[in-house]
Amino acid sequence: MSNRLENTFKEKQNILNVYITAGFPCLNDTVDIVKELVSSGVDMVEIGMPFSDPLADGPTIQYSSEIAIENGITLELIFKQVEEIRRSVQIPIILMGYYNQMLQYGVEQFVKKATQVGVDGLIIPDMPLNIYQQEYKKLFEKYDIKMSFLITPQTADERIIEIAKESSAFLYVVSSYAITGGKSEIQNYQTEYFKKIAALNITTPKLIGFGISNAETFEQACTYADGAIIGSAFIKALTDSENIKETIKQFITSIK
Repeated sequence: MSNRLENTFKEKQNILNVYITAGFPCLNDTVDIVKELVSSGVDMVEIGMPFSDPLADGPTIQYSSEIAIENGITLELIFKQVEEIRRSVQIPIILMGYYNQMLQYGVEQFVKKATQVGVDGLIIPDMPLNIYQQEYKKLFEKYDIKMSFLITPQTADERIIEIAKESSAFLYVVSSYAITGGKSEIQNYQTEYFKKIAALNITTPKLIGFGISNAETFEQACTYADGAIIGSAFIKALTDSENIKETIKQFITSIK
């Protein structure tokens, strides 16, 4: 299998996926941040495409997106940054953004460009599943771009199974009812939710996100999934940093 995502889920356990916002804190920091994350032991990276009207992002990531947009980040620049990252980085790269961004760029043009620069998968939280199935699934398969859909504690079991089936990268398990950057501890209802998903015997790899912020929550998430995604806690660390390289090392070391 040629896709880096498939190989990573085959070969690794307790996968740490770290979200960064492209163009934050400074316009051209993306390449250096990803390289440092790789050096520090991260298994995959999720690069956020800043958007002026986000649906799932909490205040920390919204702030980083506002700064990145003010810095002048664009989709074309993100593609160039990924292309530069790919010259030395082999771990999976996911782009996370919104359906409107793809529509404005042109969906096939977007997917084709993503493949050309070395993107492995996409997370588009507001893309309806039926629209993906009817209009884009074959296109994504044509360019070997994997897709991850989100489920939440409110998603019905039958729907979870269907979403997992269509998630060709991994199933994104949103840990709570909240937006990103929620509570720093996993609550009992979340543990019961994770157990319920595990009992469904889904074969699609699963990563838990939203509210994963430290070693304790990462470890708990890995008990019920193949790994976890950390976003807001890392963005906050970058926001407060006076030495980004050292901050990244310390942050990742504190997680795994």
